[in-house]
Amino acid sequence: ELENQLTAKSKTLDELKQSLASNGSAEQTPEAQSLRIAELCEMKDSIVNQVAQLKASMESILEQWRAYDEIYAEVSLMTTRYLYCIDQCKPSEEEASLEALKKQVKTLQ
Repeated sequence: ELENQLTAKSKTLDELKQSLASNGSAEQTPEAQSLRIAELCEMKDSIVNQVAQLKASMESILEQWRAYDEIYAEVSLMTTRYLYCIDQCKPSEEEASLEALKKQVKTLQ
């Protein structure tokens, strides 16, 4: 999307250059027009650099989010396993006897 906007701005800048070159304003001297064109070119270059920096920054951020998602999935899975184990290891009132606990240990092994 940013690249499309940059392309559109670049095209507009080129059209302005052509318009200034072909129409020749009576108020501005050719030197003033050249300075204005140079200024616009510098602005365009600055925008191109900013977009490149933003793109690199966004790629870095996306990579960090991917790593976060992977780690979150692992932690979530481990948490679920631990909660399951804790739930399974809780003796119910019926299983409070020694025999019931031995049977549960065998089941878990």
